[in-house]
Amino acid sequence: MNALHRIMWAVAACVALSPASAQETPVAIGLSGWTGFAPLTLAKEAGIFKKNGLDVSLKKIPQKDRHLAIASGDVQCAATTVETWVVWNANGVATTQIFQLDKSYGADGMAVRNTIQKIADLKGKTVAASAPGTAPYFTLAWFLKKNGLSVKDVKVVTLEPQAAANAFVAGTGDLDAAMTYEPYLSAVRAKPEAGKIIATTLDYPMVMDTFGCTPKFLKDNPKAAKALADSYFEALEMIQRDAKKSFEIMGADVKQTGEAFEKSQAYLRWQDKAANQKFFAGEHATFTKEAADLLLEIGIIKQIPDLKGLADTRFIQ
Repeated sequence: MNALHRIMWAVAACVALSPASAQETPVAIGLSGWTGFAPLTLAKEAGIFKKNGLDVSLKKIPQKDRHLAIASGDVQCAATTVETWVVWNANGVATTQIFQLDKSYGADGMAVRNTIQKIADLKGKTVAASAPGTAPYFTLAWFLKKNGLSVKDVKVVTLEPQAAANAFVAGTGDLDAAMTYEPYLSAVRAKPEAGKIIATTLDYPMVMDTFGCTPKFLKDNPKAAKALADSYFEALEMIQRDAKKSFEIMGADVKQTGEAFEKSQAYLRWQDKAANQKFFAGEHATFTKEAADLLLEIGIIKQIPDLKGLADTRFIQ
């Protein structure tokens, strides 16, 4: 064997022994900087997705545009609130939820000026919220409905959660109230002179996030779908095992220190496999029905899609 043959043989051996990156299933996921989605970032940065045979790219896409990215094929999967899947499917963007990410325990809320004593006082006032069809807008509608008002009773200024919190704290935009979530809600907590948080998901437990993909992706890649769910649960195990390192990794993604991230995540609960199984056994269907009715009432959707087809629980067993 001459020198050239030896080199060629060695290269071939290395290729044969090295992990074939081509065997990793590529998947693009649309999400935001919401604290509840952070374990997905951890799964990527800590190599959990890669270990489980996935080549994941995480794309920060505003919630109001995430379904467009799915429809265009730019992403195959996404993280968003339970009721948002109703909106997407009602508007022709077929998607299926496969596991639950988190439940908000005070991480989503309504900030109001100190002169506002109760939510009913917002009639005729100006409220900042994301566009119709997003979680903050739906949260606003839910809070108002529970207090005898509707979104038609207030003037809604469209601002994304971070911008809404910043404008509210800065006193710009003539805002009487703002809908936002962690980590941006903490900016309001830190400046009581600007206003107060009048209600959160502790008062109205209705913000829950799930992960889903297109039916085509799930049909073509069932093993990858299972790996996505398993990777999420492994990320939660890593948080339990090494909280400090995990919080630093997840915090860095939203420009927070590990300590600041730890504080913001205290307002939600990530959902492990057992919690997932319990959630999809009944609560998911009950909430989805109530949410769909409200979405129809406020005109976000024109008709309610087939709610039974919105979840596939094979991947959390």
